[in-house]
Amino acid sequence: MIIIGITGTIGAGKGTVVEYLVEKNGFDHYSVRTYLLKEINRRAMPENRDSMVVVANELRGRYGSAYVTDQLFNEAARVDKNCIIESIRTPGEIESLRGKGKFFLFAVDAEPVIRFQRIAGRQSETDHISFETFIENEAREMNTTDPNKQNLKACIAQADFVFTNNGPREELFLQVEKALTQITL
Repeated sequence: MIIIGITGTIGAGKGTVVEYLVEKNGFDHYSVRTYLLKEINRRAMPENRDSMVVVANELRGRYGSAYVTDQLFNEAARVDKNCIIESIRTPGEIESLRGKGKFFLFAVDAEPVIRFQRIAGRQSETDHISFETFIENEAREMNTTDPNKQNLKACIAQADFVFTNNGPREELFLQVEKALTQITL
């Protein structure tokens, strides 16, 4: 079973990479975001980025930095099929997944203005924000010394493959295909 973790900046195209891997390569998809939204709904909290950060940090603080991704890995292991775990946010998650088998980390990044335009267009429950809030959210999640909080900078630095997604989707897909040829499906 190949496990691909997806990390990257907000609105960079992580979901686009996931869609491509699911549709073109038959991967199963496991989403940290979906896991957290279920927990947020269970707690009757508002569905927004702040709630996601609070719940994720609380779960990591209580059960360990890789708790959520470990839960998703356990679901995937029962199916025993190539899978994607989307929204890797801490180095502890990467370390745990690297210890579970054939794991590769993909990171996606793009220019901030492009990423903001993308999130404004997708209209998800966590994306109704101003550009200033977008930049503040990203700064909060980019770097920390707390192992249980988001550290996108450290995650991106540990990626096996980093994709720059400033252009059309086809350019991103070519980068993904190149990476896939290097990991031997």
